[in-house]
Amino acid sequence: MNHKDGKPTHQPDKSSVTVPMAIIVVVLCGLSFYLGGMFCSEKDRYVTKDITKAIETSKEMAACPLQIEAVTFPECSIDYQDYTPCTDPRRWKKYSTHRLTFLERHCPPLFEKKVCLVPPPDGYKFPIRWPKSRDECWYRNVPYDWINKQKSNQHWLRKEGDKFLFPGGGTTFPNGVGPYVDLMQDLISGMKDGTIRTAIDTGCGVASWGGYLLDRGILTVSLAPRDNHEAQVQFALERGIPAILGIISTQRLPFPSNSFDMAHCSRCLIPWTEFGGIYLLEIHRILRPGGFWALSGPPVNYKRRWRGWNTTIEEQKSNYEKLQDLLTSMCFKLYNQKGDIAVWQKLSDNSCYKKLETPDIYPLKCDDGTEPDSAWYTPLRPCVVVPNPKLKRVALESLPKWPQRLHTTPERVADVRGGSAGAFKNDDSKWKLRVKHYKKLLPDIGTDKIRNVVDLNTMYGGFAAALIDDPLWVMNVVSSYAANTLAVVYDRGLIGAYHDWCEAFSTYPRTYDLLHLDGLFTAESHRCEMKYVLLEMDRILRPNGYAIIRETSYFVDAVATMANGMRWGCRKEDTENGVEKEKILICQKKLWYSSKQSSR
Repeated sequence: MNHKDGKPTHQPDKSSVTVPMAIIVVVLCGLSFYLGGMFCSEKDRYVTKDITKAIETSKEMAACPLQIEAVTFPECSIDYQDYTPCTDPRRWKKYSTHRLTFLERHCPPLFEKKVCLVPPPDGYKFPIRWPKSRDECWYRNVPYDWINKQKSNQHWLRKEGDKFLFPGGGTTFPNGVGPYVDLMQDLISGMKDGTIRTAIDTGCGVASWGGYLLDRGILTVSLAPRDNHEAQVQFALERGIPAILGIISTQRLPFPSNSFDMAHCSRCLIPWTEFGGIYLLEIHRILRPGGFWALSGPPVNYKRRWRGWNTTIEEQKSNYEKLQDLLTSMCFKLYNQKGDIAVWQKLSDNSCYKKLETPDIYPLKCDDGTEPDSAWYTPLRPCVVVPNPKLKRVALESLPKWPQRLHTTPERVADVRGGSAGAFKNDDSKWKLRVKHYKKLLPDIGTDKIRNVVDLNTMYGGFAAALIDDPLWVMNVVSSYAANTLAVVYDRGLIGAYHDWCEAFSTYPRTYDLLHLDGLFTAESHRCEMKYVLLEMDRILRPNGYAIIRETSYFVDAVATMANGMRWGCRKEDTENGVEKEKILICQKKLWYSSKQSSR
């Protein structure tokens, strides 16, 4: 990310200028026109990193913004109404079934990328607004009956008329998630007093667990893979609950190490004790010291439940003992257990990890070959990521309780190049002013019209922090090519993910009400072609949803031209400081229906 505020600009020595300024302007404008043609090319990258830097610092270039011809994007087939490019079932057969590798991210090559607008389903309606949406959604927006038919006795959801209703049930809690969460809070007192703020739910179903934790001040990333029938993540986001497509398989999850306060699995069918416990090692990596892992379902409470699991009591006893041994070897301790729920805690005392240095022990301590926060197409490793002993304020018990931790400078900000307490405070203050200005430009922010928000290229999560009192949540995205600031985002009690915007985001179409970006094209134009980034933004934005695009004056008109070709309406506004080098586009996506017939 390029954070331009306060960045020094190069000022040439005027005495050394021998070429008339008029000629320079003409040459630069010619270069701008040439680059504009390249910008829309599918074959060539349109700008180099050196030219990007020149764009940021040149006053002459700002006077000659990028020019492109008007473009109109066609509609995709109605068969693509739920298109997820990097987790596309049409391409699953190309990949191995071993450890469900086919369900991981496999993005199409450039020649297979869709250059069209993803249509909504026939009969699509504007989503029901939060908080009512937690308990119901329009059937036509997610027209899939599989869960309703196959799991009706578990009360995940049920269809009534033109709606799906969500009673709050689940495989382990068919009578409702409320009593289930109450029991869990009795086992973990930190869920009540602001100690636990961030959580991850693996194999989330329709995300009822995460949905019911929102009222209790806990922000959950609900995680499930793309499924041909269940559409779990799609249901979650339609309800207004944070969720992302993903699976623990062969690659690390797109989160930094030592970040979540709590992890949860309710009969999520992840084989925790198989493959040397490699999936548990990933939970250990992303869970902060002192954090909790809660498991319900097999093999917990096997003495009472084994008959319903199509197994034997001896087999489940063996599975439980193996699970306990694995967790102990990873420096977890059994914290509490009652009924169907068992809770383990990741130890904060690093002395436990000394045993991993013993030869011939499993699992081993990870060496320094893979950075602990490397999590974008990084293979899982059969070793323990040991928390850095130099970090004294990363453990759960060392963090301020929520909401104090939101504006407390995280210790890990010092690990960011140029990061400091002063830089963090300045960023926090800057975004308070910016969001105040955004609300003047877009009064719907802060109302029930905007619930699901993504910040496409955050730094420290300042945009999300400034919106914390509004009835919305923000998925903070940190570029896999930018400075690693995502750990700071989590330390302050916010959620997010690593991502590369040259690829599709891990979500379904029409899942966000508001997209925000700050200089994304300026930062990434040397790598990512503008039209593909904008088409991806259109795919994940709901009809009638908004985009706030903060860009240099060089790019803003070109972005507006392409946005118009996507059937967006945009207007250009000044920034809160009124500087000419930077502008704000306020765009709204129009609702339209497909004019094409399904080929099914």
